[in-house]
Amino acid sequence: MKVIRTFGPSAREAERRLRQIEDRSGAATARLEPSVRRILSGIRRGGDKALRTYAMRFDGLEPGSSLQVSKQEMAAAWDQTPPDLRRAMQTAAKNIRQFAQWQMPKNWSRTAAGRTVGQRCLPLASVGCYVPGGRYPLPSTLLMTALPARVAGVERVVVVSPRPARETLAAAHLAGVEEMYRIGGAQAVAALAYGTASIPRVEKIVGPGNLYVTTAKRLVAFDCAIDMMAGPTEIAVASESGDPAWIAADLVAQAEHDPEAMAILITANQALAKATAKEADRQAAKNPIARQSLAAHGVIFLTRDHAETLTVTNRIAAEHLTVDDRDDLAHIRNAGSIFIGGTTPQSMGDYVSGPNHVLPTGRAARVRGGLSVYDFLRIVTTQEYSPAGLATLGEATMTLATAEGLVAHAASVAVRMASRNSGGKR
Repeated sequence: MKVIRTFGPSAREAERRLRQIEDRSGAATARLEPSVRRILSGIRRGGDKALRTYAMRFDGLEPGSSLQVSKQEMAAAWDQTPPDLRRAMQTAAKNIRQFAQWQMPKNWSRTAAGRTVGQRCLPLASVGCYVPGGRYPLPSTLLMTALPARVAGVERVVVVSPRPARETLAAAHLAGVEEMYRIGGAQAVAALAYGTASIPRVEKIVGPGNLYVTTAKRLVAFDCAIDMMAGPTEIAVASESGDPAWIAADLVAQAEHDPEAMAILITANQALAKATAKEADRQAAKNPIARQSLAAHGVIFLTRDHAETLTVTNRIAAEHLTVDDRDDLAHIRNAGSIFIGGTTPQSMGDYVSGPNHVLPTGRAARVRGGLSVYDFLRIVTTQEYSPAGLATLGEATMTLATAEGLVAHAASVAVRMASRNSGGKR
């Protein structure tokens, strides 16, 4: 990994690199848009026939085989899963479910001076969970998407995954998934967003995917709600006193996801910067994907002081962020998920901690957090006035409505107040 000083002769290079990182959102999907549009249009017009054609071409679907995975297949996969892996999945599922339960907002109402206001937390009717099935099987992503939806009370949870591995099918059984399809890519997003004869459309699509999936989600977002544009994984570590081997291990761990993964250390400690760079290169030597990722997208920013470390950290707005346990989190404004202290490897959050590992990338952490139970809920507000409450606030409403020129708005209040004052009731 290359060390770049943010000050002195290399300051201009550091700023150029930082601007490249800041501009990473959306640029990679633009070149794929024409081909993804064709797939979306093809599914919208051709339905199941087009979907099957794309699935055989891109997802390895065998001719004549079912698009849908049966519950018997999921159960068989669970039975065939080694006991240690089943126990690990059960541990992860328990913690993910518990965290989502802790996150659940409450229904409430409050009354003051004849005005009662409140909120109701209502689940979406249906969601589609995208679980990648390419380079690695990701049963953890199935648990991270399906379980919070279940906790929220979503009635229909649909999973799509190309070439689902046995581990993924087992996780589906553990999560209680009843509807799963062996499709992926833009064609799966199109089927979920627009529906086909065999796959009714859903109200929202969640989950990470490759650039084709991300591009498709962006293009269907006006027709079907989505969670976020989850692109290649990102890690940043902001540390002045960490262990170089531990930091390097986290950088390599996230880098092995994808050759496009971003791995960054920000520090004012020159010795730590040099030691981590050497250690990361050593640890990645036998991991081709991590080595490629670190060579292309790995960088260590050596800052003037810790204040600048925090400034650079917030500019990057990384998906995963590790900080020293003595840091004041009030200074961290932009991060998808924060890992505190050297004994908190980011891999724990990928699997068993409970907080979701579907996190914002491409600097989206400036405006939203990771997937959560909130993504599967609608907060519906309520309001009710007693006659006394209407009398108390009616004049203010009529004054504001009249100032805006919306006289019918004012009249809808006035007619009720006049009826009350005359002793009438309608």
